Amino acid sequence: MVDHVLALAATWTAWDGRPVPADDRIYTPHKAIRRVADHMVDHLAEMEARLVGEETQPDHWHASATTTEADLAPFTEADLDEARSRLTRLARIWANRLDALTPDQLDGSPGTGWTFRQLAFHLEGSAYYADSVGNLAADRASADRPDRTPKP
Repeated sequence: MVDHVLALAATWTAWDGRPVPADDRIYTPHKAIRRVADHMVDHLAEMEARLVGEETQPDHWHASATTTEADLAPFTEADLDEARSRLTRLARIWANRLDALTPDQLDGSPGTGWTFRQLAFHLEGSAYYADSVGNLAADRASADRPDRTPKP
C-alpha cells in the first residue's frame, strides 16, 4: 500500500492547487499523506495497547471530514521526501511488529476488534486517499478536463 501511495505522490508536485472531489469529501496531496499516516498510527496504537492489555485510546482526529489550511499548501519535492521518510518508516514499524507476532497472535489477537492480521489487511484500504488525488502526471496530460473525480 505504501509503495502504491508513494508512486502516486511522486506525481503530486504537478498539483494545480484545486482539491479533488471524491465521494462526499475533497482531497489534496497533503491530506492524502496525512490520512494514510494517521490511519497507520491509529491502528498501530490499537495493536500495541491490545498486546499489553490496555484499553485502546479513541482517536480524536477529524479524519477526512476536515481539510486544513496545511492540506491546501503546494506539494513540493521536499514534501515528497518527507512523505517517503514518514510512510516508509511507518511501514517498516508495521512489518517488524507483525513479523514478531506468532500466527496465534495474528489470528487470535487479544482484546476486542479485528485480529491483527485483519488490521494489517484493513490498512491496505488507506490507498483510497491517494487514489482520490490520483496520478497527476496523467491528469496533466488531460488538463482540459475540469473534473478529476477518481474513477473506481
